[in-house]
Amino acid sequence: MADVPEGAPEHCPGTDAEQAGKAAACEGCPNQAACASAPKGPDPDLAAIAARLAPIKHIILVLSGKGGVGKSTFSAQLAWALAARGLEVGLLDIDICGPSLPKMLGLEGEEIHQSGAGWSPVYVQENLGVMSIGFMLPNPDDAVIWRGPRKNGLIKQFLKDVHWGECDYLIIDSPPGTSDEHISIVQFLKAARVDGAVVVTTPQEVSIIDVRKEINFCKKTGIPVLGVVENMSGLRQPLSSFKFYGPAGEDVTAAVLAVAAAAVPGGGGGGGAVDGGGSSGQQGGGIVAETTVFHASGGGAVRMAADMAVPFLGAVPLDSALSRAGEEGRSVFDAAGGSSSGPALQAIITKLLATVASVDGAQQAAA
Repeated sequence: MADVPEGAPEHCPGTDAEQAGKAAACEGCPNQAACASAPKGPDPDLAAIAARLAPIKHIILVLSGKGGVGKSTFSAQLAWALAARGLEVGLLDIDICGPSLPKMLGLEGEEIHQSGAGWSPVYVQENLGVMSIGFMLPNPDDAVIWRGPRKNGLIKQFLKDVHWGECDYLIIDSPPGTSDEHISIVQFLKAARVDGAVVVTTPQEVSIIDVRKEINFCKKTGIPVLGVVENMSGLRQPLSSFKFYGPAGEDVTAAVLAVAAAAVPGGGGGGGAVDGGGSSGQQGGGIVAETTVFHASGGGAVRMAADMAVPFLGAVPLDSALSRAGEEGRSVFDAAGGSSSGPALQAIITKLLATVASVDGAQQAAA
């Protein structure tokens, strides 16, 4: 990140300079007092962070300018998928005020342990370790009411003191926005090798507006955008999982599924009653239904990625199996069928790994 922030007064000496907040150019700047009182010179902890992260081959940030788009869900399932491919994976949660990864990895109630090498991650399996402030809270319902400096201090401690060991991938799940935690993680990782960021959004324009800001943040801070993922992109589910009602509110599910099954060659008759969950064996003839849930008035993530010249990695449909996997703290890829998101996520992850390999090759060629 540049020493002179964007929008600074002309002749700004820079935030790290000895004259920061004291030079004539600083007069009238709203950040004058902060610059004058801030520590000067390079942060001595950056070298320690770089040394700690040196054994990690790839570092990927998962970002979004908007909350509630499924960023942590994507981070968790990305970690599960990489670990399933036999890779050594670390998952770092820097959402200090809203840590959700302990729940999504089935690690609620676990605690952090210290060794001579530093803080040890909590391992969900042999090749997948997790670190989060959630492991430090006596009660998972406790609110973390911290100002920026204290949050930034914990993020630095996570980077400097957690002993990941030799690791193929470190996935860093961040809170929404472009504020303290994001600025800090970029500054702290300056001396480390960061592959880039995956940006998660949902299709509707109210989300896209904020995600555009996140992409611009990445560009201004020198973080490559590895790609955009559109989450909750429509609803794709077996027809037999739906219930249908007539004009008067009467349940016509069995009749609709029987007609659908009869209309598909070889689909089966679909007899029998539908249970309360809407499942009925062969009812519906194995048909899958798809519908748009969020209106993408601006063209969704595909259009945004094209406009901003960043890669589009793919779309993940709304899926009750994915939601259930997060609630139960497990991988959606372990589900015995019925997941519409699993194949979409695997395709996205395969494309992401190819992008990382391409970036790696370009960096080695330039070296």
